[in-house]
Amino acid sequence: MPVARILFPIALPEPFDYAVPDGMDVVAGSYVMAPLGKTVRNAVVWEVVGDEVGEGRTLKAVEHVYDTPPMSAAMRKFIDFTARYTVAAPGAVLAMALRARGGLQPSPRETVYTLTGQTPDRMTEARARALDAAQALCPASASAIAQEAGTSSAVVTGLAKAGALEVKRVDIDAVFAPPNGEQAGKTLTDEQALAADTLVKSVEAGGFAPFLLDGVTGSGKTEVYFEAIAATLRKDPDAQILILLPEIALTQAVLARFTERFGAPPTPWHSGLSQKERRRSWREAAHGRARIIIGARSALFLPYQKLGLIIVDEEHDGSYKQEDGVVYHARDLAVMRAKLEAAMVILASATPALETVANGESGRYSVLKLSARPGAARLPDIELVDLKRDTPERGKWLSPTLAEAMADRLARGEQSLLFLNRRGYAPLVICKSCGERLKSPGTDSWLTEHRYTGRLVCHVTGYSMARPDKCPLCGAADSLMGVGPGVERVAEEARVLLPDARIEIFSSDTARGGEATRGIVERMEAGEIDILVGTQIVAKGHNFPKLTLVGVIDADTGMKGGDLRAGERTYQLLSQVAGRAGRADDPGTAMIQTFAPESPAMQALLLGDRDGFLAIERENRAMVGMPPFGRLAALILSAPSPEAVDTFAQEIAALAPHGEGIDVFGPAPAPLSVVRGRHRRRFLIQAPRNTDLSAYMASWRKLMKVPSNARISVDIDPYSFV
Repeated sequence: MPVARILFPIALPEPFDYAVPDGMDVVAGSYVMAPLGKTVRNAVVWEVVGDEVGEGRTLKAVEHVYDTPPMSAAMRKFIDFTARYTVAAPGAVLAMALRARGGLQPSPRETVYTLTGQTPDRMTEARARALDAAQALCPASASAIAQEAGTSSAVVTGLAKAGALEVKRVDIDAVFAPPNGEQAGKTLTDEQALAADTLVKSVEAGGFAPFLLDGVTGSGKTEVYFEAIAATLRKDPDAQILILLPEIALTQAVLARFTERFGAPPTPWHSGLSQKERRRSWREAAHGRARIIIGARSALFLPYQKLGLIIVDEEHDGSYKQEDGVVYHARDLAVMRAKLEAAMVILASATPALETVANGESGRYSVLKLSARPGAARLPDIELVDLKRDTPERGKWLSPTLAEAMADRLARGEQSLLFLNRRGYAPLVICKSCGERLKSPGTDSWLTEHRYTGRLVCHVTGYSMARPDKCPLCGAADSLMGVGPGVERVAEEARVLLPDARIEIFSSDTARGGEATRGIVERMEAGEIDILVGTQIVAKGHNFPKLTLVGVIDADTGMKGGDLRAGERTYQLLSQVAGRAGRADDPGTAMIQTFAPESPAMQALLLGDRDGFLAIERENRAMVGMPPFGRLAALILSAPSPEAVDTFAQEIAALAPHGEGIDVFGPAPAPLSVVRGRHRRRFLIQAPRNTDLSAYMASWRKLMKVPSNARISVDIDPYSFV
């Protein structure tokens, strides 16, 4: 018997050998079921070797092979690369590619009924209602028709026996409609057309080609990469296209644009899908029938049959970094997946990451620039509001200048957007009597007050409790007060200031799911909201034609802490949110409230000098060898007690291998030193740019003996330092 080397989707370091029974068609990439311990699990054949490998060994046999096209060689190489790069077990990476219960099975089937056009010999009122319902729902199940008609399923089956309805067996998970690459898109400006033509020629030439599409907000980046999508569809009838978006909410807003452009909705993939939707999307991607897939970072790990184009929209966005489980950055892995697939990859952003800019300057990426908005629309005017001089009233958060501008826009029938990247009412609840700061149990994280729900919530662990009437430490009644503003508090202040204004909050608390998100976006687009108060969910991908004023409540929030990318992130986020203003013919203004108007990020925003800001960032990082001029890795340890984690950390520190030019800093308590009752310590590893830091961390990791009560996580190129 030939031997199949099978990788299971659990945290195992390598494939296991299994015998392939005679007559079973197993090839490299086959999805199979095989015994592991006392259970039988789904797995993937990593390679098939000769029967001499099994000589003298008693091997368990493969039990079943699924009728699903084998996982491609490029996908298997991608999983192996991701495991090596992130210092994770290959099986743990494979698990991310098999996240769809039922996807390996054929679609479930159901019985449906359709009209035949015949009239039954005996017509009753119930039958007439059922025929009307069948015409409205056709095709539909007996229960659905009966429910619509207000009758029993027996009436429906009786109509089928009488010849008035036809019975069919159909797949529950329908095939996605194919997109049309021949449909014409919008008329492009000369600048857009030049960029689109470059992308189309690259598609026609074929092969791996990375591009940075660098365009100001509202410059039409989506319309440009639509042309690359259309060219890919025209060139190869089997090619698949992946578009990554940083926010699930954006997938809802963008679906309509894709449907309009290509005549069919794309295949969605994100955590908000139901199990039925996930199995359908996974199955269609694995069979190659899903041609355009749009989703969050995990969509990168779907087992496509023939991936021809990857687009990473808003490539700078921090949400592309996964911080738990297998720790990876989807933007960086998207480039590698495109290389392994011999596909084109487009990184699109108005504020690209410094790492991406450096790759463009070095020639590793081809750079396409869009410097202007089409038509009469222009970039908003930026005003810095110095809170040291233009100070809000005590207990207020809107400066007089911003408040006056909001009133002016309301009087003119225009819209305002107030941006604050803090959910809830107040980010801290404190006791006025004893000074106690309320924290999540077992976590060194403050509880945020959500006044509309009357609860205190930890945004790190998800812990929630009803707001108590007295201090849990000293027992003082009515002594708890919220400190600092969240979006609920800003909205409350705006309602007092402008009582006639229609005000809504847009955050992950108020927009739970696609329907809620669409509702807020549609009301804003229709002019049914005067003032929208939101978190970073409002900063990306939305086009509100009547929005002419953006007010940033606290621009300094992101500048705090020891994050090396704090300035860059602040500039990117504020540029994005400011760019929401003036998207149509009306000019827009962005007012940015800050205590540090002289900082490089604020001055760059004021002057529209992104390149000057990046030059300062580049110089600062180059001096200290930080990315992209050096490499970083983080090692995070946790244990149930500070004594246990400190002992473990000291043992690990003594095992650190010597490496040329590699510095190991720590261990030190993480900024969030306790999470869910576990105490955390961090190492930071710095190395020269050309160092294989993944190999260094892997060799160190092999030396570690992790106690049963401890956990360890490796983060290559960390983005979070908490």
